[in-house]
Amino acid sequence: MTSGPGADAPAPSDADLLRAHLEGDAQAFAVLVRRHRDRLWAVALRTIGDREEAADAVQDALLSAHRNAAKFRGDSAVTTWLHRIVVNACLDRIRRRQAHPTVPLPDGNRTDDRPSAPEPAAPAEDHDTALVVRQALADLPAEQRAAIVLVDVQGYPVAEAAEMLGVAEGTIKSRCARGRARMALALSSLRGQGADQRGDRGHAGQGNQQAAQTVSSGPGAGRPLPTSGEGRDKR
Repeated sequence: MTSGPGADAPAPSDADLLRAHLEGDAQAFAVLVRRHRDRLWAVALRTIGDREEAADAVQDALLSAHRNAAKFRGDSAVTTWLHRIVVNACLDRIRRRQAHPTVPLPDGNRTDDRPSAPEPAAPAEDHDTALVVRQALADLPAEQRAAIVLVDVQGYPVAEAAEMLGVAEGTIKSRCARGRARMALALSSLRGQGADQRGDRGHAGQGNQQAAQTVSSGPGAGRPLPTSGEGRDKR
């Protein structure tokens, strides 16, 4: 993106970058993607639950955003618009995967789900807890999972999450409540073998708080995104 003569000029806003992209600036969209790619990647990974699928979903979403930037009406923040496209791409892939399930054959060479750098050592029980929490999140219906990822894991306000998913705020609240309740039941064993099951059902918020802390800090949350390459424009 071209720069002005002043070294201390304020950074362009997201809207400025999108406008520059539409006006032919070859670098503006790449700057916009670099600004938001970590959160876009984190949302995609936690929503779709598979690194390769998440990378493909984000790639498709960014290509769609690049080609259809002129359709952005400016009635929401640019980052909200980007998140909406990414989440929709993830949900599309989840639905297709559910409609046509496949079982990958292990070849002993996959490294997609391994962290790219060493992780701090953790007690075995903490590792087991993380696996249980992430599986509980992955087992949620796609719409509930997307709402919880946006609100509880990424910390977006309900109103903004509703914009991203294109639904009413009440729908987001309902999906989060149902998802939290399901996760609390799935995670009840983590609170002790002698816990009263009826008491556990009243602690959905506590269970989901633990889930949010775990899934938002797992390996791969900050994996760099691909910003070029071929893909299909689904929008």
